[in-house]
Amino acid sequence: MTYDVATDTAAGRRRLRKVAEICQAHGQRVQKSVFECIVSAGQYERLKDKLARTIDPEEDSLRFYRLAEPRSKHLETMGRQIVYDLHDPLVL
Repeated sequence: MTYDVATDTAAGRRRLRKVAEICQAHGQRVQKSVFECIVSAGQYERLKDKLARTIDPEEDSLRFYRLAEPRSKHLETMGRQIVYDLHDPLVL
């Protein structure tokens, strides 16, 4: 999952913090605005709902990438490795 939240106002900065908190509660930060989340179908819908109620759709952007297993076919990394055991579908 990725996000871009407009931060040119105090309200935008609050939204950014809230979006990051919601994402962190559901997954692991792998870059500043990128999270890898292991969630069930129900958790995925609840995550999207929480985020939809948090962002300003006129100013902010969310992107969900649903990847099927096996992870090794969909992910190649270079540099520092973040260890994360993925046995369920991956949501970026």
